[in-house]
Amino acid sequence: MLRIGLLGAAAIAPAALVRPARQVPGVLVAAVAARERARAEQFAARHGIGVVHDSYADLLADPGIDAVYIPLPGGLHAEWTLRALNHGKHVLCEKPMAANQAQARQIAEAAGDLVVMEAFHYRHHPLAERMRAVVGDELGTVRRVRVSLCVPLPRFSDIRYAYELAGGATMDVGCYAVHVARLLGGGESKVVSARARTLRSRPLVDRSMRAELAFPGGASGEVRMSLWGWPPLSIAARVSGERGELSVVNFLAPHVYHRLKVGGPDGTRVERVAGEPTYTSQLRAFHAAVTTGAQVLTDAGDAVVTMGLLDDIYRAAGLPPRGMNQGD
Repeated sequence: MLRIGLLGAAAIAPAALVRPARQVPGVLVAAVAARERARAEQFAARHGIGVVHDSYADLLADPGIDAVYIPLPGGLHAEWTLRALNHGKHVLCEKPMAANQAQARQIAEAAGDLVVMEAFHYRHHPLAERMRAVVGDELGTVRRVRVSLCVPLPRFSDIRYAYELAGGATMDVGCYAVHVARLLGGGESKVVSARARTLRSRPLVDRSMRAELAFPGGASGEVRMSLWGWPPLSIAARVSGERGELSVVNFLAPHVYHRLKVGGPDGTRVERVAGEPTYTSQLRAFHAAVTTGAQVLTDAGDAVVTMGLLDDIYRAAGLPPRGMNQGD
């Protein structure tokens, strides 16, 4: 039995951990801690969690816990991931794993034989591998990759707009767009340019971002991400190659709905790729990594590369990477 402790009674936790744990044999959400014990007690009572700890530190010190799930604000991810590793716990951490590349590198160096997985849940649905296979097998030389993840969040008091908590559209949703571009682009890209739109009240925080990428094989790329911008809602990927084009709608939650379309010399076809809910697949993969040594698709080394691109996007847009002093 893999006994997981929950650091934070976050709104995402029921969908990302509690309900999937009921579908994955050998996983138990055994304990929870929150900033306030009363909140943790309420969460535990609502979701049938047997142990409530007074603090995050107390949960990490619990010898009955094998691993932790960290859904805290992004600016706290690296700190508590490192502390969990120091206590010998495996870690499933919400994306992005760190506030910047330097923090991600610290985690990668500290992981040792412990499993550290960044929670890019989309990557565990069969659609992700199908997208990559179509690009590799059918499109020929890739010429352009375009990925967008735009959702409307006009509540500017939300912590996702707090610089000190590693907020911003690039961090919250752009990390997905960059990760998908990496998956489909054929080699690791470099940032060519970026343009941000920021909040008037928080000039360091991007509400939207657009970045141009260059891939080693000669392809160009574009990633667009926003929490408040245009288009207000877009979750899509498009890859153009010498022999055809792939377009995908809703790569993020394909178990709810998605459309994969491939066009080429022989015409156009639409596919649907069956799979269980992405969070369930993710937890199944985490359990397998811990118990059998199965490959981790989104480990800390992968996070180092993603965070390097996010840092470079911010710099290209004239903004500081997250987790740094404003003058850095």
